[in-house]
Amino acid sequence: MTQQIPSTEPELAGVRNFRDVGGLPTTDGRRVRFGVLFRSGHLAHATQEDSEFLASLGLHTVFDFRNAADQKLEGPDVELPGVRNVNLPLTDPADGAEFWKMVRDGEIEQLRGILGDGRAANRMITSYRTIIKERTAEHARVLRSLAEDSVPALMHCAAGKDRAGLSIAVTLLALGVEREAIVADYLESNAKHRRYKVRRSSSSAAGYSPEVMELLSPLFEARAEYLAAAFETIEETWGDVDTYLEQGLGLTPELRASLRERLLD
Repeated sequence: MTQQIPSTEPELAGVRNFRDVGGLPTTDGRRVRFGVLFRSGHLAHATQEDSEFLASLGLHTVFDFRNAADQKLEGPDVELPGVRNVNLPLTDPADGAEFWKMVRDGEIEQLRGILGDGRAANRMITSYRTIIKERTAEHARVLRSLAEDSVPALMHCAAGKDRAGLSIAVTLLALGVEREAIVADYLESNAKHRRYKVRRSSSSAAGYSPEVMELLSPLFEARAEYLAAAFETIEETWGDVDTYLEQGLGLTPELRASLRERLLD
């Protein structure tokens, strides 16, 4: 039985942070169409019921922005019948096996050293800036694919917050979505039921102490300052969004018109 595509978030047991991006308003009075653009965390732990729901969406393409280390840690995405999987690794804000080992296993003194005094948030901001400046080829490919044939599409990374969040934001910029709406959608990843679960190897109370969780929180939160840094980088590097899209990403007026036709009501 074909399931109706919902405009509200379903309860998925093994996929976190799933949502339809439909309904967001553009500056010229249109809205993102429901049922054409979705975002989530990874699909590696999707249950049978999750997979059946995802298959019912009629997806054309799943864009997976995880790198090899992510895939080794979490596993490959579940296979969805008839769906094209495109892996476009983007820079993980917490890139590096040693860094993640520290997050999982590090003692409080080590965590203070690498994350304290604003270092965790600065790491995130630097990563967002880097992705905007250095991953133009990947974002260009995503936008071109969406404009040509790849909808409905689902974008995800590990938590569905940073790499997928930025890629969704870039797509929404190209669609002309209001900036406040882009930020509001990005911040939805902070909802308790959507957040990536912090896993520490220590089962003792100290492993999840308030100080430890506070040190780790910048890595696991969506913060408006991170997305603001990405927008600032666009303006500092290209001058404005239109120039970024045309020169940075090669999005011609024709492709942009096609993108808007496919994804907007």
